[in-house]
Amino acid sequence: MADSPTTQIWMGRAIFVALCIVIIFVQLLPLQTMPRGIGFPDAMLGLVLTWAARRPDYVPALLIAAVFLLADLLFQRPPGLWTALVLILTEMLRARATGLRSMPFPVEWATVAAGIVGITVTYYAILAVLLVPQAPFSLTLTQTVLTILSYPVVVGLSHAVFGVSRPAAGAVDSRGHRI
Repeated sequence: MADSPTTQIWMGRAIFVALCIVIIFVQLLPLQTMPRGIGFPDAMLGLVLTWAARRPDYVPALLIAAVFLLADLLFQRPPGLWTALVLILTEMLRARATGLRSMPFPVEWATVAAGIVGITVTYYAILAVLLVPQAPFSLTLTQTVLTILSYPVVVGLSHAVFGVSRPAAGAVDSRGHRI
C-alpha cells in the first residue's frame, strides 16, 4: 500500500510544499544586509516548472496558487499578480506535459525558458503601467537568465533526490487516467 500511486502523489505534493516553505524561509533570512548587485535564480519558480512539466499530478493548481500567494504576501509583492502568471504558465506546461514527454530535454528547456521570459516581461510591464516601484531591470534580467540556466540543475536534483521524472509514454494511474 505504501507504493500505491495515490500515496506517491500525496507524498510528492507534501515534498513540494515542504521544499517551497524551506525556499521561502531561506530567502527571508537576513543573511546579507547590503543590497545585492546580482539577482539570484528564482528557486521556487524553477521547482514548480520542473514538477509541472514532469509530474503535473504532484502540483495541482490550488496548491501552486496557495504556495505562491503565501510567497507574494511574505515577500511584499503585489498579492496575486506573480501567482496568477506562474499559475498560467504551469497550466500551459501541464497541457503540454504529454507532448513534452516524447521530446528531447533541450525542447523542454526552451519551452520553459520561453515561459519564464514571457511571465517576467508581463510582470515587469504590468508593474510599470501601474507605476509600482520595482527592482532595476538589470537585476530582473540577471534573475531571469540565472533561473533559465538553473533549470537543468533543478531537473537533475529533482530526479536524483526526489525521483521526479517524466512518466513513461502511455503510463496510467490506478484509475486508468493518463499520467
